Amino acid sequence: MADSSLISVEEIKKHNTIEDCWLVVNDEVWDLSEFAPDHPGGGEIIYKHAGRDASLSYNGIHAQSVLSSNLDSSKLIGALDKRSVTDEWSKPPPSATPELKLHDKPPLETIMNSQDFEDVAQRTVTKKTWAFYSSADTDCLTRDRNREFFGRMWFRPRLLRDVKRVDTSTTILGHAAGAPFFVSPAAMAKLVHPDGERAMARGCVPNRIPQGISSNASFPIEEIVSAVPKDKNHPFFFQLYVNKDRSKSEALLKHVRALGVDVCFATIDAPQAGKREADERVKADEGVAAPMSGAKASNDKKGGGMGRLMGGYIDPSFVWADMTWLRRHWPGKIVVKGVQSWQDAKMSADLGIHVLLSNHGGRNLDTSPPAIMTLLECQMNCPEIFSQIEVLVDGGIRRGSDILKCLCLGATAVGLGRPFLYATNYGQEGVEHLVEILKSELETAMALVGVTSIDQCQPGLV
Repeated sequence: MADSSLISVEEIKKHNTIEDCWLVVNDEVWDLSEFAPDHPGGGEIIYKHAGRDASLSYNGIHAQSVLSSNLDSSKLIGALDKRSVTDEWSKPPPSATPELKLHDKPPLETIMNSQDFEDVAQRTVTKKTWAFYSSADTDCLTRDRNREFFGRMWFRPRLLRDVKRVDTSTTILGHAAGAPFFVSPAAMAKLVHPDGERAMARGCVPNRIPQGISSNASFPIEEIVSAVPKDKNHPFFFQLYVNKDRSKSEALLKHVRALGVDVCFATIDAPQAGKREADERVKADEGVAAPMSGAKASNDKKGGGMGRLMGGYIDPSFVWADMTWLRRHWPGKIVVKGVQSWQDAKMSADLGIHVLLSNHGGRNLDTSPPAIMTLLECQMNCPEIFSQIEVLVDGGIRRGSDILKCLCLGATAVGLGRPFLYATNYGQEGVEHLVEILKSELETAMALVGVTSIDQCQPGLV
């Protein structure tokens, strides 16, 4: 630190130009005059906060250590004198990016369904965050059909049943859960909220909803798991992208298992990332990184697609025969994530490996089949697998009725990815609210179809 003295707000406010640009980040005063023009995300966001506190904007995207690890210590001018802080100075600047204007979000109690969360996110998160989360491969046909195909499937309700008490509790991969759904692993939740996956974890606790943690999560897995008190014994699943350097995956699996996690989702549908054009069009902030995989955001002549550029470590040669290697280094349950045909589902069942029917939210291969159709094909072509393994489904699920349709077709549980990311825009409370919405919708759908427990679901109801 060049100067350890406390610096007043009045002094900081003087340095508010392009040529002389000071920012406060987490109570530290930094001189970013030289750095701003080379900022990977552009200098504009820095200049908007010149002479002000940029902590809210910074923490929404970066880990706390990014500044200190990327800038010379001489650029750290000193510490903020908190006694000099005024209410007016603490407010985000009028020109700040939308995600900083928390008051622009409607009150949480006005959010009625998962689509409401998505609509709010589209208006309030950064352009890059929205592009990364919402984008899908090429023409986005699969992404959209994932949702639309649930509307092409109809219930066959059975009436005059006693449905006074409906129970959504179940068991998923050996773990008791308050409802038959879980958080599908999705990368970089810190882009939407400073607490990211930690907020998700805390929000899942009241209803005991398992959380899938991505290899490309914003935090090391131990920080996410420790966000929940140990006495809660909350279920977590770990999603693995197999590294080209297998030794790194082996070390990561050993570390994850030591934390008490006993379910591994091995993603098999991403030997290459799809062409997510909306994501490519928006420049990536090169300060964004995933601590577990070591992946870092970057930009090249093709664009700033975070999925493509951060996935360069993934091994495209990983094949079915490598399940022997995975079993050797993972003593817990294994789920292959990304199965898109009944033939591969049967192959997995023959190996005694659970499956997650998924097309990666349409992000990797456009016109790959909607997951609900793959589930239906499994019922038609290899129904025996449902008694051999657990079959999970994700992709396009937005309503409790969607969940029920999957259960009736044999799924043990379903995963939701994007909805939980968008709910995390409101932090822990948003996640809790989404869980309550989905659980309530599921209870209503079950009662109206004529079932009161998960084990009563069967194909004849759809």
